[in-house]
Amino acid sequence: MPWAGSLSETSIYPACHCRYAGPAPDMEELAVKVDNLTKVFDGFTAVDRLTFDIRRGQIFGFLGPNGAGKTTTIRMLLGLLVPTEGTATVLGYDVAHQAEEIRKHVGYMSQRFSLYDDLTVGENLEFHGRTYGVKRKRLRQRKAFVMEMAGLEGREGDLTRNLAGGWKQRLALGAAILHEPDMLFLDEPTAGVDPISRRQFWEFLYDLAADGKTVLVTTHYMDEAEHCQDLALIHRGQLIARGAPEDIKVDYMKGDVLEIDCQPSDAALEVLQRLGVFDDVTLYGALIHAVAEDVEDHVEPVREALEDAGVTVRAMETIPPSLEDVFIATVRANGDGSGN
Repeated sequence: MPWAGSLSETSIYPACHCRYAGPAPDMEELAVKVDNLTKVFDGFTAVDRLTFDIRRGQIFGFLGPNGAGKTTTIRMLLGLLVPTEGTATVLGYDVAHQAEEIRKHVGYMSQRFSLYDDLTVGENLEFHGRTYGVKRKRLRQRKAFVMEMAGLEGREGDLTRNLAGGWKQRLALGAAILHEPDMLFLDEPTAGVDPISRRQFWEFLYDLAADGKTVLVTTHYMDEAEHCQDLALIHRGQLIARGAPEDIKVDYMKGDVLEIDCQPSDAALEVLQRLGVFDDVTLYGALIHAVAEDVEDHVEPVREALEDAGVTVRAMETIPPSLEDVFIATVRANGDGSGN
């Protein structure tokens, strides 16, 4: 399905009905298996004993802030970095000893734009195709497919440097799938991309997964992570939560979320923190999320305390936790009071 077209921004992502469920898979069902994977740089542990697996044909999300260890993990799985400890296989190949085989069967889209600015759109695709051994008639067919998929038909002769950010992203993804890999590694693929392009990008990922391709995507966008079929939350190199997004909210969130619309919010934060009844109080844009067990019991006392402090309360309601709520609560439960 081509990406070109007009879409509403009111619903950025399509609904995904493919939840991770069922018994533990056997090895033939796994695209990736990671056991105690660790990477240490000069005494600094960037990745700390990660253990997880990814089913074939699944969109697996790796969620965490910048510096959490996501890119380092991907580079080990691609065979670009040698693990300090632990083991991992990708599509049945060992990352420490069969890196060349892995690279034949995967596509990689890095954080930084990985194509050549001084080549045209067509030249970039030609180069990537030949690098992966795609030649002659098949290369022409694959280039035509990518040009249509990315909505770049008629722009084969454009210099890549002249493409806008969203078009560059489409071209980079097209280059990553030119050789029809069995698995894609996408590292922060939608960073800095407009909402329409982000939605179209995810629609295409669902199409790939429906065709049996496995996708590992790293992101720090919580709304994107909601639409992965399986998810790992990583912080400071450690896995702090794992499962389908809805399961993570149930299994890892302790307490309920009280959403408060009030003004001024900075004064409200101080009042709520002083009350000592909430496990976590966080500013979400113009709103405040306060987390506690039996949060409904605190609604009226909180309203009174805020109004006594001169805070105007517009609305208060208990809401389901978001992944961001869960992430912050889990990080703090693991001993990082800053949430950073």
